[in-house]
Amino acid sequence: MIDLRSDTVTKPTAAMREAMAAAEVGDDVLGDDPTVIALERRVAEVLGKEAALYMPSGTMTNQVAIRAHTEPSDEIIVEADAHVYYFEGGAPASLSGVMCRPIQGRRGIFTAGDVRAVLRPRNVHFPPTRLICIENTHNRGGGSIWPIQDIADIAALAREAGLRMHLDGARLWNASAATGIPEWEYAAHFDSVSVCFSKGLGAPVGSALAGTREFIDRARRFRKQCGGGMRQAGIVAAGALYALEHHRRRLVDDHANAKRLAQGIADCPGIEVDPATVETNIVFVRVTAVPAAELSARLKAAGVLTNAAGDRLRLVTHLGVSREQIEQAIGAFRHTMSR
Repeated sequence: MIDLRSDTVTKPTAAMREAMAAAEVGDDVLGDDPTVIALERRVAEVLGKEAALYMPSGTMTNQVAIRAHTEPSDEIIVEADAHVYYFEGGAPASLSGVMCRPIQGRRGIFTAGDVRAVLRPRNVHFPPTRLICIENTHNRGGGSIWPIQDIADIAALAREAGLRMHLDGARLWNASAATGIPEWEYAAHFDSVSVCFSKGLGAPVGSALAGTREFIDRARRFRKQCGGGMRQAGIVAAGALYALEHHRRRLVDDHANAKRLAQGIADCPGIEVDPATVETNIVFVRVTAVPAAELSARLKAAGVLTNAAGDRLRLVTHLGVSREQIEQAIGAFRHTMSR
C-alpha cells in the first residue's frame, strides 16, 4: 500500500530505533530523564525560546498553552478551520473554559485587519480577549504557509491590544524547509510555540511546547492535570531528538513529491486540483465525478490509501513515500478516474 492518508503514519527508521534503544532514561515527572532534558533544551534552542516541555501529543501542547495563557470565560481568536478549534474535541471549552472567536481565513490565513475587525471593546458585556492562535502550516488550508509579514503585523496588533500569541507549529518544520526562514524567526513573534515530531519528522510519539521559563513552569502544572506527565519518556524522546536533528532537511523531498503528485493528476477527469496551491506536503483534491469516499475506496483497491472528507480527498506526502511510489500513485489515480 502507498499510504497518503497523513504524515502521521510514518514509522521510525532503523537509525531512529537504534537511538531509542540506546536512550538514557530517568523519571520525567521528577525532572531527571536526561534524554527528555536534552530534547527540551534543543527544541528551545531551535525555536529561540528560554525553555520547552515535552508532551505526548500536539493536541495536548496546544491545549496546555491555551490554559496557561487564559482564565475561564476569556476569549481566544482562532481561524475557523484551525486545528485547535476544528480537530481537538472542543477542548478549549472543556479544559480551559474559554470561548473561541473564529475568523474565516483564506486557505487558513487571516490578516491583522481581520483581527482588528473582531476585537471587542472592553465592556462588562463581553468576554475578555486574551490570545490569538495561528496555525503554520495550516492543515485544512492545504499545507499553506503563513507569510511572515502577516504574522509580524498581527503580532504588532496583539502587543498594541495587550493580547498574547500562540503558534500551532505542528508543521512549522515544513514552513521553514519551504521558505528557508528559520524556525526561530517565525517563533520570535509568539509567546508560545507548539511543534510536533510525529508528522513529517517521522518520530513515533510527541510534541513540545516552548516559551519563557515562567510560562513553561506554569504549563508543566497543566500538563500534569491533563495526564501528560510521563516517567521513562526518554525512550520516545530519543526518537523525537533523532528526528529533529536528522529529518528536517529532507522535508523538501516531501514537498517536491506533493507538487509532482498534484501535477500528475491535475488533468484527470472528474477531479479538481490546482498544483499552484501546493506549498508543502499536503494536496487537496476536489472530487466531482463520484462521492469522495467512493473514490477513496476505489483507490484503496488500487493500492493507494487516501483520506476522504466531504467532497475532497486529502493526500499527504512523507518520508514513508518515495518518488517511485508517487509515480505509481499517479498511475493509480489516472487509471481509476478513466474508469
